Amino acid sequence: MAQGFALFAATAGDVIRAAAREAEALGYTSFWVNHPGSTDGLAALAVAAAETRRVDLGVGVIPLHTRGAASIVQGTREQKLPLPRLLLGVGSPNPKSLERVRTGVAALRAELSTRIIVAALGPKMCHLAGEVADGVLLNWVTPEYAKRSADIVREGAATAKRKPPTIYAYVRLSLGAAGRARTAEEADRYANIPAYGANFARMGVKPIETAIAVDTPGEVAARLARWKGAVDEVVLRSVTPNDTADETLALVRAAKPA
Repeated sequence: MAQGFALFAATAGDVIRAAAREAEALGYTSFWVNHPGSTDGLAALAVAAAETRRVDLGVGVIPLHTRGAASIVQGTREQKLPLPRLLLGVGSPNPKSLERVRTGVAALRAELSTRIIVAALGPKMCHLAGEVADGVLLNWVTPEYAKRSADIVREGAATAKRKPPTIYAYVRLSLGAAGRARTAEEADRYANIPAYGANFARMGVKPIETAIAVDTPGEVAARLARWKGAVDEVVLRSVTPNDTADETLALVRAAKPA
């Protein structure tokens, strides 16, 4: 199982640079940022791109209902992101999410020769992602639910008679009581989003139970082991008390690939 590392896109540039360098040096497969409404994830990813040479670069994910394909293409080109390393993540909430994603992926493929990753939560989007995407990004799920989602993705790929996409899972990672508290706060915020709340109910777990929130670095490996065989790559999303370089690098090192 491959491992990626992820940061909030609004994290300070010096922290992004340090974490990207360390992740590449330690053998992580990918380095990601998100795309919140207040921050351009493509610009944040360009900061990491300038510091690395080999690691894949992911943005997870750009919402197509607020930023269309033409704007994404323009932003990717303006930031001079390396297309062979880029994992271009997109997604959409309802209504019309399936139609918007299908159309958006087609438009991006017409303009950019890069891998397109689709964020998927429910079974219909997982099936569609299998039909059209190069990768699928799961979020706030358990390993068991990820396995079921991956099966649906592969069914979609079989329907379209194409190679199954790579399955990625965003998994929050934190150390210590303060990190756990911040992770719980973020988890509860997602639980108040109807689609995520419904998914937590389907899984029968509390939101925090999908995260790796531990007291010591030595506990991380055992928690990661639960994901083996569930997905192709776990992307460890950093959650720290103060988003400092020292805190972030401690997480990068705690979860370093074997």
